[in-house]
Amino acid sequence: MIVVLTGGTGGAKFVDGLRQVVSAKELTIVVNTGDDLEWWGLYMSPDLDSITYVLAGLLSKERGWGVKGDTFFCLQAMGDLGEPIWFHVGDRDLAVHLLRSKLLAQGKTLTEATAIIAAKMSVQARILPMSNARVETRVDTPAGDLSFEEYFVQRWYQDPVNSVRFDGAADAEPAPGVVEAILSASAVILAPSNPITSIGPILAVPKILHALKETPAPVVAVSPLVDGKAVSGPAGVLMAAQGLPVSLAGLVQAYGEFLDILVADNADAKEVPELQRPNLRVVCANTIMRTADDKADLARAVLSFLNHQNAAPAADHP
Repeated sequence: MIVVLTGGTGGAKFVDGLRQVVSAKELTIVVNTGDDLEWWGLYMSPDLDSITYVLAGLLSKERGWGVKGDTFFCLQAMGDLGEPIWFHVGDRDLAVHLLRSKLLAQGKTLTEATAIIAAKMSVQARILPMSNARVETRVDTPAGDLSFEEYFVQRWYQDPVNSVRFDGAADAEPAPGVVEAILSASAVILAPSNPITSIGPILAVPKILHALKETPAPVVAVSPLVDGKAVSGPAGVLMAAQGLPVSLAGLVQAYGEFLDILVADNADAKEVPELQRPNLRVVCANTIMRTADDKADLARAVLSFLNHQNAAPAADHP
């Protein structure tokens, strides 16, 4: 079983590639829920939805979020009624939020609701939220203390960032099955997601971080940076705000407690020699995922690096 920690559009693209080369039944996807929000009285979980949609073959490739071919009549009508519409929810997407909210109101946990929705969409991979407890990513800016979606979607991540925190994470328990999956995995992959606001909330749950340190499986992270810049989104700004260099070295600092392999883009090969250490391999591949073939090729490359790692003598985590 392969466990993937993921969030954001980069993570969804990588999972899309992985599902092309690995049986979905062999995948357990642990998903960031720090972006979750209440919107129009409904419980929204953007990253859970993106992973569910991509595994169901429904994700919009043009937008990188939401359902392909969706319409936005409800959004327009809510705007006509004077309701906020900065969080763009499509009509088919809205149906999932309605069902999730109904299930939660009936007493289902987020894990249970996620499994029910995935089953209805014929998804065979196991999708787990990082926690059933509410963990909220908060971004401190000169404009105020913002939720991640306010910072990212409403304000287009234009505000300078002082710091990022994960409210509720310190006391949150992992969702059932998360720790067990990490400890029994054949490999753990950190997708090329924002290390602060997509992977960071998952690592902020103490027992998940502990499991990553303890797992006998090799742990590999795919870089979301190319030549010192984020492939997309505000990862660079957020890394700097958290005191990390916007570079492969910054990723090593973020993940170094448990990381065995870092996959960098070919453009960053010059940085590799200075990062190599006895318990850390830094390798290169094409990490830019523009096409379905790009996604599959990157997934194959990561699995190849893992196979090489599994064939080598076991080493303790750094």
